[in-house]
Amino acid sequence: MGSEGPAAVICIRLSVGLVFLSEGIQKFRYPNTLGPGRFDKIGIPAPTFFANLDGVIEIACGALIVLGLLTRLAVVPLLIDISLAIVLTKFPELRPGGFGGVQGFWGMAHDARTDFAMLLGLIFLLWAGPGRWSLDAVIAHRLQVTRGSPLN
Repeated sequence: MGSEGPAAVICIRLSVGLVFLSEGIQKFRYPNTLGPGRFDKIGIPAPTFFANLDGVIEIACGALIVLGLLTRLAVVPLLIDISLAIVLTKFPELRPGGFGGVQGFWGMAHDARTDFAMLLGLIFLLWAGPGRWSLDAVIAHRLQVTRGSPLN
């Protein structure tokens, strides 16, 4: 639960957490284009189940990251989520024909820019923790006071 990172970590938490929160909500608001319809289009089996599961994970974990609550734990399912998104939707663009308008590596790099930014933001949060301005920091501080430990 370590929260020793600088307060500025909140900038990364907000950008990563709000993007995942928004994407999760949109899977339910726009099911044909961003939810089960999209999952079906790219060939994911049981598209309704997996789109809804993905949406719930993105909403719950995104909200936890925004709050800075159980941050490192919330990062793990999102790392799996974004890694699968890259493998299932971006790597196929490397094949001739790809998905997007610009084909090959540059088309994939363009389409994957947000995914790669989210991946690196999640890795940063896993490594650095939630920072001082987080609920994790508040809880850690209260635990130290309750145990009578000297504060850092």
